[in-house]
Amino acid sequence: MSRARERGFSLLEAVVAFAILALALGVLLEIFSRASLASQRATMLARASALAESRLALVDGGAVDLVPGVIEGGEAAGMRWSLAMIPLARAGLAAGDPQPYRVEARVRWVEAGRERRLVLPTQRLGAPLP
Repeated sequence: MSRARERGFSLLEAVVAFAILALALGVLLEIFSRASLASQRATMLARASALAESRLALVDGGAVDLVPGVIEGGEAAGMRWSLAMIPLARAGLAAGDPQPYRVEARVRWVEAGRERRLVLPTQRLGAPLP
């Protein structure tokens, strides 16, 4: 072999190296894209959870009366919320005992063109029903 042939890379070697590099970059871009979407989804879920917990705190703090029904809230940071207060069965309770309620804080938002929903259920005791 001549000395000139031993130096440098052939055109075929360079093309193969660029093809491998392009494939690796494509895979890396896909990984970063998915990680970004997962991070966005986690952020939205954390915001929805904080909003739902703050609505439940309104019930605990007495700012919202614990009566049967649904309170629809406005939009907060692109999310709509509602509080549902559902009386539970009073079997075994005496007259004058506090009324148990199932309280659900519901949050809805649109993410990537799809409606997402978070529901935080809990139970609270309200004033006795007549």
